[in-house]
Amino acid sequence: MSDIEKGKVVHKPGRRGGQMAARVAAVIAGTALLGAGAAWAGRSCAQQPMKVAAVTQGLALAERTIKRLDGSGARVVVLARAGQDLREYGLRYSHLGLAYKEGEVWRVLHKLNQCGTDQASIYREGIGDFFLDSPYQYVAGVMPLSLEAQQRLLPMLQRPGAMAGLHTRAYSMVAYPWAQTYQQSNQWAIETIAVAMGASQTSRESAQDWLKAAGYEPTELHLSALQRLGARVTAANVSFDDHPNGLRFTGRIRTVTVDSVLAWLQRSGLGGDEWVIR
Repeated sequence: MSDIEKGKVVHKPGRRGGQMAARVAAVIAGTALLGAGAAWAGRSCAQQPMKVAAVTQGLALAERTIKRLDGSGARVVVLARAGQDLREYGLRYSHLGLAYKEGEVWRVLHKLNQCGTDQASIYREGIGDFFLDSPYQYVAGVMPLSLEAQQRLLPMLQRPGAMAGLHTRAYSMVAYPWAQTYQQSNQWAIETIAVAMGASQTSRESAQDWLKAAGYEPTELHLSALQRLGARVTAANVSFDDHPNGLRFTGRIRTVTVDSVLAWLQRSGLGGDEWVIR
């Protein structure tokens, strides 16, 4: 049974050290110090010690983001990061979470893959942690949601245990958007939005039906047979067997990307202008 099925989420531990302790504590306030294994989404899986420069840059980006959020009056936004370089596929961001304000503190609820495995969990952490671990580019994409969407989503994000039916632990980085075998991080977020906005049941199938009706269009990646084979053999968190054969064997891999989510939110009126914070 996953953590969210038990009515709770995993809280990632904050990072503190040396003269930066006070600054870190201020930025990632509200992150409980409970043990959790390495978890990744839209980041490199390289296990390397964190460098002071990386921590400084990540926290500085977090501070700028929080300042913009606090001045906006928003309570719920989509928050994106560029953990990996995906320009080859025409994509700017690699991962998103749903950020919300609770009291005076901003938190992020998002799905993370346990690095090197085909399993994932839902995590709650502070904005500071969200931008650590040496991303490809220190840039934040922020999209405030419509007032109605914020009002519907906020109580769900505060009590995520009620969303147990939306979380599948089996993870694939390129999970097919209209199947329930696997689930990747961006997919969990957009399905959560779908349930908040009117899907008939708190289930992945119902959420996907609502997204189809609401005009969501996934990104289509073009991968060669060699690329697909290499990814499947070398990475436990990449699977293609949930994709329709007609797409899969012609190298047309459709999946939920940050860029496709942001574009759909704007088309549907559920999202406002995108802010790019550097």
